[in-house]
Amino acid sequence: MENCNIAFIGCGNMSRSLIGGLIANGVKTERLLATDPDAGQRQNITQQFGIRTLADNNEAVANADVIVLAVKPQVMHKVVSDLAEAIQDRPRLVISIAAGIRLDALTEWLGKPGAVVRVMPNTPALIQAGAAALFANKQTTDVQKNTAEAMMRSVGTAIWVDSEELMDTVTALSGSGPAYYFYFMEAMEKAAVSMGLNNEQARLLTIETALGAAKMALLSDSDLAELRQQVTSPGGTTEQALNVFKEGKLEELVYAAMNAAKQRSEELSQSLGK
Repeated sequence: MENCNIAFIGCGNMSRSLIGGLIANGVKTERLLATDPDAGQRQNITQQFGIRTLADNNEAVANADVIVLAVKPQVMHKVVSDLAEAIQDRPRLVISIAAGIRLDALTEWLGKPGAVVRVMPNTPALIQAGAAALFANKQTTDVQKNTAEAMMRSVGTAIWVDSEELMDTVTALSGSGPAYYFYFMEAMEKAAVSMGLNNEQARLLTIETALGAAKMALLSDSDLAELRQQVTSPGGTTEQALNVFKEGKLEELVYAAMNAAKQRSEELSQSLGK
């Protein structure tokens, strides 16, 4: 990866996180280049990371070995179609981090079969704590897969899924997941304030509790059910709270919410891929 020229099409938050992660992992700034139609965005990227920026996408990909498509899904068709001719002169790796754009649509817009990897990242990548899933087409070599994985691991965890259909499940889990946790934490914070803690106390204890639980789950050999049981004494306070969750059918509610997100992801893929 260190010897690849990487062009980022779009200078949004995810590009910023990846650029920062790559530089932190030893990729030289001269290997990185980014484009954006907004001159202010280009200036900010150059000032923050010391990399070259351009307004012209075609010029940016001329010497690129890896092209990261980091534009909004709604404009992906035009962006990719405009780039198609410029990237057909030699083998390149195209990585899409746009939600909902399937590989068959990208391949059609590119006009020629080539190596394409679809990635579903999430917002904690902004602080190098992301969780991403990847799926590659058949034209992608093992070397190119390793490159794509290494790029995503520069900002967190990365896994490969066995079928592209699973990307919709990933979207419902880790893609949208941070918002679920924020919502639950928000509810806990509000409840604690209503029970007497001040806002600062409730916020700090809520966040640190979530962080501590996540660290325990990450570092422990026990599964989540075992960890839950370890902090649930029979007849104790935790058991009382969990009983309320069970009576409210929390598991069914979580499944329904995630399934709704998955179905919406499928709908968007169909509409955006046209």
